Amino acid sequence: MKSMSRPLISLALTTVIAIPFGALAQAQHAHVHGQIKLDVVVEGPTVVIEMESPLDNFTGFERAPRTDAEKKTADTVIAQLRAADQIFRIDPVANCKLGPVTLRSPALGLGKAEGESTEGHADLDGTFAFNCTNAAAAKFIDIGLFGAFKGPRQIEAQIASPQGQFKRSLKRPAERLAWSK
Repeated sequence: MKSMSRPLISLALTTVIAIPFGALAQAQHAHVHGQIKLDVVVEGPTVVIEMESPLDNFTGFERAPRTDAEKKTADTVIAQLRAADQIFRIDPVANCKLGPVTLRSPALGLGKAEGESTEGHADLDGTFAFNCTNAAAAKFIDIGLFGAFKGPRQIEAQIASPQGQFKRSLKRPAERLAWSK
């Protein structure tokens, strides 16, 4: 009987301990000022860039705009990100053209994110799709986020491409996100 109860107690303790640490890890993962997370997928004729960022990185505030100046700043940021081919310049050998752009930020009235409020600690996330004639040939993306916006200091990127899977980090002022074996 003793030998069976010990594993059950260990399992129960592991479960109780893991839940708070898992929640803490998720909370830390979600929102780091100055940092932008990118997931880049090169597959078939497309390159898709998924971006997660605190809104503050782009606007200097992280809530719904309150003044005319803040509204103008938000509108400018949205316009810049919608012109994603100026921000994400994919290796020319891939011959890519900008496709659909989806921006999400409840604080700016762009889509809905589960559990996100429009006040305090708001995010601005985006999906940028590019249609290419030779996506598999791409070996880099020049990322203009540091030049276009004051807030970002670091970009953490994960890349999945025909060349393999890679994890890269860029710090201001570096722009080239490169991968290959």
